[in-house]
Amino acid sequence: MTAHPLLPDLAAHAKATAHSLTPSCGSCAAVTLADRPDATVVRHAGTVAKAHPPDSTPAGLVPRLAVAARLPGLLLAPLTPEPADLHGRLVTCWPYGRPVDPADPDAAPWEAAATLLAGLHRTPVPAGLPAMRGPAKAARAVTRLRSTTGAPDTAATAVLRAWDTLPAWARAEAPQPAPGALCHGDFHLGQLVRHPAPDGPWLLIDVDDLGTGVPAWDLARPAAWYACGLLPPDEWSRFLTAYRAAGGTAVPVQGDPWPALDVPARALTAQTAARAITKAREEGRPLDEVEQCLVDACDRMVPVPPELTQASPK
Repeated sequence: MTAHPLLPDLAAHAKATAHSLTPSCGSCAAVTLADRPDATVVRHAGTVAKAHPPDSTPAGLVPRLAVAARLPGLLLAPLTPEPADLHGRLVTCWPYGRPVDPADPDAAPWEAAATLLAGLHRTPVPAGLPAMRGPAKAARAVTRLRSTTGAPDTAATAVLRAWDTLPAWARAEAPQPAPGALCHGDFHLGQLVRHPAPDGPWLLIDVDDLGTGVPAWDLARPAAWYACGLLPPDEWSRFLTAYRAAGGTAVPVQGDPWPALDVPARALTAQTAARAITKAREEGRPLDEVEQCLVDACDRMVPVPPELTQASPK
């Protein structure tokens, strides 16, 4: 069977949208920004076209697009409020924004990111919005690891044991604790762009996992990296301090933030370690230093105390 030409057709879709908005943008070539099984992204001039994950549905994506359109100061607003269908994939178009430079970690916009997340978490949850998909995404990573483990493997065993210590909601086996907040669902520095490019304000992108849920999940990746020794303490402090100063609701205003962060941070550590092991297996290589650090963190995990299972700040 011949594969559908998603990438060239997505590029043509981006070009058509770009020229409909700015006829004078010329004959510039399309640039592929990402081409993964879960997302293909192409840029043509100032327009970016994204093919969403294959399991995306209009019922799940359209309400998320509507939220982005209503919160232009927090989320990048889509150019197309309704997704198109291209070879069975939902496709949306967005204005181009300049991403965080991965080669310049000292310029990471931790304060801006924290302020945006705090604003998102303070926003009333729109009616009809689906659940935040962070736990479901983590569960998929662990399921994939289970399917590729094969022979006994100490790294995989450590990750799966850590995963099994988590409460059911964090493994997507039960609803997330109420009351829920408006959450991004998959925050990391790659989810930020400056718009208008190149020097506009920072905005959050990628609404695929946006929804109602535990706001501490959005802080969990930097929290996990800090706990694993992969994020310097000063950067974690900048992020947490800015989040609290902006009125974020995921952690208490003062005092120890970890009772709220512990479960989500454990879940993100297990998710990231599961992905790392799966990728290393597929590439036929040993774990690198960072990947091994995540596995080691999983190996140190013990069952979550009952008082931490509800993930709400006190």
